[in-house]
Amino acid sequence: MARVHIHNVYSNIVDVRSHTVAGHPPVEAVVFDVGGVLLDWNPRHLYRKLIADEAEMEWFLAEVCSPAWHAPHDRGVSTASSCAELASRHPELSELIWAWSRRSEEMIGGVDTGSVDVLRAVREAGLPCYALTNHEEETYPLRLKRFPFLGWFNGTVVSGLEGVAKPEPAIFRRLLDRFGLTPNSTLMIDDTKENLETASKLGIQTVQFRSSRQLWAELEAVGVLPRSLAAP
Repeated sequence: MARVHIHNVYSNIVDVRSHTVAGHPPVEAVVFDVGGVLLDWNPRHLYRKLIADEAEMEWFLAEVCSPAWHAPHDRGVSTASSCAELASRHPELSELIWAWSRRSEEMIGGVDTGSVDVLRAVREAGLPCYALTNHEEETYPLRLKRFPFLGWFNGTVVSGLEGVAKPEPAIFRRLLDRFGLTPNSTLMIDDTKENLETASKLGIQTVQFRSSRQLWAELEAVGVLPRSLAAP
C-alpha cells in the first residue's frame, strides 16, 4: 500500500481528574486519541462471534493473537504477513488467526457519539484539533472512509504510517514538529495512562478519557469549552 500523509483542512461523573497542571498557558490545540476515545476498538467484538467459550477466547487473545503479537502492526507491519506466519505455526487455529486480518472492521464495536460531540464542540469553539492514533497502516484508510468525523482533524498522525507508536516519545515529537504545536499549550486526550505519561513528560497538557461526560466536564474546567454549552 502506498504511504499516505494524512493532513485535513472509544453516565454520571464518578471521578473527574485532570493531568492538566495549574499555571500552564491557555490551550491552543487539542489532540484526540481515536481507538478508546472516539471508536470502540476491541478484538473481542470479532472473536466473540468466532469462539463461543469466553475463557477459550481470552486464552486465544492472550496466547495466540496476543497484544505482543499485535504491537508490530501499529508500527507498520502487515497484518496479512503476521497472520500467515502465525498460522503456519498454529495450523489448527488458522481460520481464527486469519480473521484478524480479513475481518478487522468487525473489531469496531461502534462510535462514542458523546466523544464525537465533544470533538465537534471543540472545533466550533475555534480550536484546531489533531489526532494521534495507534492504527495499522492498512486499516486506517478504511476507517477514514467509514467514519466521516475522522476527516475533521486539522492533521492526523497514524502510527502504522510512521513506523513508531504510542507510548514512544518519538511519535509525540513527530506530531508536535509536523504541525508546529507548542507542548505546554497543547492538550492531549487519551484513554491509556502510559500514553499520557509520555505526553506529560514532553510538557503536553493531558486529560485521561473515561467517558464523554467526564471529558466534557474537564474541558470546561480548563477553559477549552464554554460552560454555557450543553454536555452530551
